[in-house]
Amino acid sequence: MQDRMQGIARILGALSRLALWLAGLGMVAMTAIVAWQVFARYVLNSSPSWTEPVSILIMSWFIFLGAAVGVRENFHMGFDVLVHFLPARATPWMRAISDLAILTFAAGMVYYGLQLTIDTWTATIPVLGLPGGFSYMPIAAGGVLMFLFALERLVLRASGIVVDHDPDADDILLSDA
Repeated sequence: MQDRMQGIARILGALSRLALWLAGLGMVAMTAIVAWQVFARYVLNSSPSWTEPVSILIMSWFIFLGAAVGVRENFHMGFDVLVHFLPARATPWMRAISDLAILTFAAGMVYYGLQLTIDTWTATIPVLGLPGGFSYMPIAAGGVLMFLFALERLVLRASGIVVDHDPDADDILLSDA
């Protein structure tokens, strides 16, 4: 069971790294687009209309992808203060409650993100000509990743694999997986 779980952890680790790379590339792309917007507006005196909606769309993607990676790397909010004050045997329970809260929140993101995407698909983003649902797709995609990563943490912990780390540790366990 642990071998299978570690294999799944490696796959999800690769998915997490891909999400992180896409988020990073999105930040670089958005920065370049905004720089072009500023240059075109103040130097060329001709501001392109597509830069703002594209930047906002890219920003939505890197925010939700980055948040999902934060769940996998255990950078999300949790019960860390309580963990330090409660007995050590309470730590796994507090971690599990935190992961269940994230799992529930992520399920809501998927459900309502998909609902928003579907409900706004027939609208059009004016300057881009894309369906309006594109604006809400990052919510659902980020929710799917958060759900998978929180579920992974719960299953790994239940199978006896240590996924928690000391908050002062330099490395996050399973980040190399």
